[in-house]
Amino acid sequence: MRFRPLHDRVLVRRIEEEEKTKGGIIIPDTAKEKPQQGEVIAVGPGARTEDGKLIPMDVKVGDKVLFGKWAGTEVKLEGEEYLILKESDILGVLEETEEAKAAA
Repeated sequence: MRFRPLHDRVLVRRIEEEEKTKGGIIIPDTAKEKPQQGEVIAVGPGARTEDGKLIPMDVKVGDKVLFGKWAGTEVKLEGEEYLILKESDILGVLEETEEAKAAA
């Protein structure tokens, strides 16, 4: 099954965070918060202005994004959990710096 968001909506898969702190303490599942980072899986065509012009989306499939803690609607598609957000709920796109690329 394929999912195509409508208008200015975005389908996002949450990116799981580390299960250990920097000090090596393992965080149990009950104490973890839901991640606020995700990868864009599908993007709608964009919003429309009052006169019908299409406003293109700023995010694209594959972008790593940061969103609000309570943003979006959680859905389950083919056994996997996703989040449907409006583009305005996305706080920003995470981009890898040159230093991080060199370290990897």
